[in-house]
Amino acid sequence: MTRVLALLELLQTHPGLTGALLADRLGTDVRTVRRYAARLRELGIPVESDRGRFGGYRLARGYRMPPLMLTNEEALVVMLGLLAGERLGMSTTAPAGAGALAKIERVLPNALREPLAAMRDTLSFTTSTVLAQTPEAGILLTLAQACHSRHTVALRYRSWHQQHTERDVDPYGVVFHSGCWYLVGHDHLRDGLRTFRIDRIASATPSAAPFTAPDGFDPVTHLTASLARTPAPWPVEVLIEGPIDDIARRLPPTIATLTAAPTGVLMRAQAARLDSVARLLASLEWPFTIHSPDQLRQSLKDLAQQLTAAAERPPRDTPKQTM
Repeated sequence: MTRVLALLELLQTHPGLTGALLADRLGTDVRTVRRYAARLRELGIPVESDRGRFGGYRLARGYRMPPLMLTNEEALVVMLGLLAGERLGMSTTAPAGAGALAKIERVLPNALREPLAAMRDTLSFTTSTVLAQTPEAGILLTLAQACHSRHTVALRYRSWHQQHTERDVDPYGVVFHSGCWYLVGHDHLRDGLRTFRIDRIASATPSAAPFTAPDGFDPVTHLTASLARTPAPWPVEVLIEGPIDDIARRLPPTIATLTAAPTGVLMRAQAARLDSVARLLASLEWPFTIHSPDQLRQSLKDLAQQLTAAAERPPRDTPKQTM
């Protein structure tokens, strides 16, 4: 269907192209172009073709795609979604997002097209997350469809240390988190729940084998909790004397796991740097007690010395301005 729509786009922008030229641009053959044209006619789009050496394809004279009937709010939502996907790294390929935006703008009424174009040109984002390697669109769509239809997929996967494996996975959900796409599901090879970076999946082939997902399973909750448990040089355990709901708003699952305790909330995390944990704890308004590691105490003392020095540092004399 993608190439059928691509043919429609070519017929709108370059009427009269021959079957050979269209085949070359679509990366197919003349017979397939004729089949695509027939499919467009089945959809109610009048495609005409002239026979002969110089014959070509075009839309019927006077035919225009109807304007896209969107309210101001609906059009703004669509444009913001496309721009956010591009700017935040969610798009699988940049040309796809740009092409979709151009098509939408072309069929919008003039009253909507101009202000939305102004929004596109003036909108700014405070964050820009760029993926190290964007996932292939076909793989992403295959996984999403398998999650929806509850069918096992066969994956060819490359781990972070470049180990290549083939495995069957029951896909429970696709999650976009912190600039990366992830697949969460039951891995038959390891016989357990696993998380896979989608940009490391070389191929995904759906199978006819159905599966049943666990009741109430939340892929987002599992992903964020598993990332928080990822091994790091420093396992941290701290007792925080505060309400668990308020603490959870300050410490999301991607940072730490929280467990209610008789005297407060037990925070467990895996940290690459203890000075970062010290700054995090210092930003909390509740008392806390360090259980482990002991080295975290020194990190807190170092931070306290830095803050004390900053508090005691006198202002520098500023030179007087002369008239």
